[in-house]
Amino acid sequence: MLWDIRGYFFWLLAISLLCWVLERLAPWRPQQQAWRAQFGQDLFWLVFNGHYAGVLLAFITGWLLQQAGQLLGGWPLPPPSSLRLLAATPLWAQFLVLLVVKDFCEWLVHRLLHRVPWLWEFHKLHHSITQLDWIGNMRFHWMEIVVYKSLTYLPLVVLGVEGQVILWLAILSTLIGHLNHANLRIDWGPLRYLLNSSRFHAWHHDVVLHGPHGQNYAILFSLWDWLFGTAYLPAEVEQPSRYGFAQQETFPRGLLPRLVYPFWKRRPR
Repeated sequence: MLWDIRGYFFWLLAISLLCWVLERLAPWRPQQQAWRAQFGQDLFWLVFNGHYAGVLLAFITGWLLQQAGQLLGGWPLPPPSSLRLLAATPLWAQFLVLLVVKDFCEWLVHRLLHRVPWLWEFHKLHHSITQLDWIGNMRFHWMEIVVYKSLTYLPLVVLGVEGQVILWLAILSTLIGHLNHANLRIDWGPLRYLLNSSRFHAWHHDVVLHGPHGQNYAILFSLWDWLFGTAYLPAEVEQPSRYGFAQQETFPRGLLPRLVYPFWKRRPR
């Protein structure tokens, strides 16, 4: 697992460099500076969330799964890890099934991050972005990794896909995530109803909510938003006039305060 994380980190840097070059060649918002405010802090999130948080959580997750396996081993039903529904299928089939199942699970988790108040306190860090670009994809609190992995663990273990397939999907997800946040005009034309894009995702970061808890939760497939009524893509306006969230002025700007903010934020009486 540690080798997979190091391999992923190599691809993370390569994808980041590619997106940075593309933004220089064809920026969607030409007036937006490459070395914008808080770019240095976002470099920290890039390295920490892309490597160190992954290594740490890999060890923690491994220990927790070992304990869970021992607990489930005493149940009358077989443990989920013994099912491995896709173990005998070709790697390309494992990849396609995992792509759809994992993306739908993550779409559900993303909605929870917006709908559940205490989860939203962690997700605020990602929505503190006021100038969208590729590196904004990596600005998120490490607890989001815990939430995503915890809530998507069971279906992925039941599928039983190979580690190599998981690595391929992680690389693809990072590329799509970078492009969706990049200062690039990507729309996909008629495929916009299937695939997420920078134009679609830009409205997710709009400071104005276009639904009870927001809109456009898609990770890879915008299809889920169109199917479940959470899509928002106006034809007359290409992108929001302002990014962020309401009352963002109360959110800390420093690195350490942002790490501890969700744990220490004072609740209204």
